[in-house]
Amino acid sequence: MNRTLSRLAVPIGIVGIVLLLVVPVPAPLLDVLIVCNILLALVILLTSMFVKKPLDFSVFPSLLLVATLFRLGLNVASTRLVLGQGYAGQVIDAFGKVTVGGSLIIGAVVFVILVVIQFVVVTKGAERVAEVGARFTLDAMPGKQMAIDADLNAGLITDVVARQRRAEVSAEADFYGAMDGASKFVKGDAIAGIVIIVVNIVGGIGVGMAQRGLSLGDAVGTYSLLTMGDGLVTQIPALLMAVSTGMIVTRSNAEADLGQAASKQLSQSRNALLIAGCAAVVMALIPGMPPLPFLGVGGALILASRRVKPADDAGAAAGAADAAPEPDANQLLLEQMRVHPLEILLAPDLVDLVGGSPDDLLARVKSLRHKIAMDLGVVIPAVRTRDSVELPPATYAIRVAGVEAGRGTAPAGRLLALGDFLDALPGTAIVEPVFGLAGKWIPAEMRHSAEMTGATVIDRVSVLVTHLSSIVTANAARLLSREDVRVLTEGVRATSPAAVEELTPALLTLAELHRVLQGLLSEQVPINDLTRIYEALALRAKASADPEGLIEAARLALGPALVARFVENGRLSVITVEPVLEQTLVQDLRPGETGTQLVMDPGKLDAILTSLSSAVAAAESAGRAAVLVCAPMLRPALRRIVPHPPAGVPVLSYAEVTSAELAIETIGVVRLGSAVSA
Repeated sequence: MNRTLSRLAVPIGIVGIVLLLVVPVPAPLLDVLIVCNILLALVILLTSMFVKKPLDFSVFPSLLLVATLFRLGLNVASTRLVLGQGYAGQVIDAFGKVTVGGSLIIGAVVFVILVVIQFVVVTKGAERVAEVGARFTLDAMPGKQMAIDADLNAGLITDVVARQRRAEVSAEADFYGAMDGASKFVKGDAIAGIVIIVVNIVGGIGVGMAQRGLSLGDAVGTYSLLTMGDGLVTQIPALLMAVSTGMIVTRSNAEADLGQAASKQLSQSRNALLIAGCAAVVMALIPGMPPLPFLGVGGALILASRRVKPADDAGAAAGAADAAPEPDANQLLLEQMRVHPLEILLAPDLVDLVGGSPDDLLARVKSLRHKIAMDLGVVIPAVRTRDSVELPPATYAIRVAGVEAGRGTAPAGRLLALGDFLDALPGTAIVEPVFGLAGKWIPAEMRHSAEMTGATVIDRVSVLVTHLSSIVTANAARLLSREDVRVLTEGVRATSPAAVEELTPALLTLAELHRVLQGLLSEQVPINDLTRIYEALALRAKASADPEGLIEAARLALGPALVARFVENGRLSVITVEPVLEQTLVQDLRPGETGTQLVMDPGKLDAILTSLSSAVAAAESAGRAAVLVCAPMLRPALRRIVPHPPAGVPVLSYAEVTSAELAIETIGVVRLGSAVSA
């Protein structure tokens, strides 16, 4: 019932406003409508003060139009009563007699002042702010969209969050565009108020003298006071709506409403309040000045300054922290000696990347850890971030277990542009470290120019986090510790105790489990489904504890999930090995310390890899992503000689491919000499 009423309230109100324009309204009903108009404007003003960001009041432009139309409808209805009956209700009569003291001159002066305040001060400023805000919001929209795409590509946000942010950016642009147009309503309303006042006075004098037989003085006195009362009744809510418009367009996104933000920021300086209070006291001593108001306000300001905490408190707290006893030198030395699993080193001029903002490097790394945990099923260790004076300017380095795994640059005040038409842009040309794309570090102010050329523009933090994501994914096996395996196993035990109790320690030790999971992660196989992995390992371990066999058994259990990553439009594109060649390779298998190996003539091996590269190139030219499929016993050895993606191709076994019910299309065959496209 309430939902239906709220949905129908505005349409019913619009119909009522239309009726105001054509149907005579009795004076008592007009009084009620005028009071509703004033209170509606007051509620809108207070709401605009309590919202934390403009989009929280996104209905304001439409509401402003409805309120303006309502006010103009009341003007028409009151004009009809004033000219027709010489009386327009108690509210207008009270404003004409009580508010301005029954004086035409006072009423005219008050009305002119209200119009000047509304039209010249508030409306003009709000119109300009709305126009500039709309322009800047639209100009910044492509950059915001690109930042969202960069975060999504780097894995820092999910698709749901990306859609939500895009919707917010679009809604913000629509809102400021609507406010730019809505501000014209306020300006037009002020002009209409002046015209209606003039028409009412002239028309009232004419009606009074021609139809009611009043003298010129009586007609002027009667109709002018009613007109002034009518003007004040409409101009006061119009002024409130104009102030509301200014409030909305000048509000920035904040964590508190206007009152809280103003109170907090005005009281942040103790000295400002104290000096203002002393100035008020000094002004009270000037001869002729009323001392009581100045002393009262000055005393209140001085008292308020005494209640504000001095800014030195934070410094005193920091000093107390500095005065605390220093930790033992041996502990510091041991901490410095410890090899961290994952570490980011920043040149001194890149320290601003960890400036403490909600979207700085540390926050993005936290989001990256969450994404990798969801994708691979392993929680990577905390990333230690520190500066290093040994690095060249604008350089960062990423270390895995103390060994540098990647290095790149992120110059301050620059953005990375990736595209084909960057020659006309100023900046430093580089090769993007993850995908090997040609790029250029351009000045931040050239973002729009770069986007106009079709380039993708990425901020410095996104470049670093994308590089870190690539390195972490490639080194996930090294980052998985024995303690991580224990924690993961205990997590499985809590939900599937039978799977753990059957497997360890009866069949496999924790070290053997660690080796199997590392083998899976080395090929970027997610280990999220540990219950299924442990069940498959328990079956295989009863026959053999060979690590290679255990890894293959776990892969087979995850077959549908493995294959799903390479499916396009419900179809899996595969490259097979010629049967005769495949049989020859099986005969060339030899056991080794790290698993089975292919022992063959180097020239023959080069010919096989060349044939595979040709098949992969043909698939890529056709826009297809293919996988190499071979016999299960051959897959581990073939995997060791085939490069990993993105330079190589994934290697799956026949059993893994057929475990998923999907269409399979052969697009190439590897053979000695050359590849054959299917």
